[in-house]
Amino acid sequence: MAPGLRHLPGRACRIGRRRERLADATLRTYAARLESRLDDIMRRTPTHAAGIKPQRVIKKIRRHLFVFVTSRAIPPATNGSERALRPCVTFRRITNGFRIEWGARLCADIRSVIETARRRAIGTLEAIRLTLASAPLPEPASQG
Repeated sequence: MAPGLRHLPGRACRIGRRRERLADATLRTYAARLESRLDDIMRRTPTHAAGIKPQRVIKKIRRHLFVFVTSRAIPPATNGSERALRPCVTFRRITNGFRIEWGARLCADIRSVIETARRRAIGTLEAIRLTLASAPLPEPASQG
């Protein structure tokens, strides 16, 4: 991985955590600086084969990398999503993985319904009932 790239996401997350105390113009300035730094890094030619893949991935997702810096609605870290995945990882490790593909998909679907219900403050059984009835889960009440 290119020198400097390793620390760039951490810097962006630190800025993201301070968003509430910063003005919109300041956030736009920080976002522009992050983009400029990423431009500098991406102009470099990888000196090792292992650097080619990350560069290709970054080119593909680049427009989404620093959106959270200026958009206060997007969390600056993926901790919530990582915590939501934890039960699946634990299950996979304990059972030594899924033996059939549909079992893995079923587990992922169930976890998705349960996690969405939790985030929307809906009871687990109610969310499963609605899902089995092909009804959408209610949206969370707007906070305003």
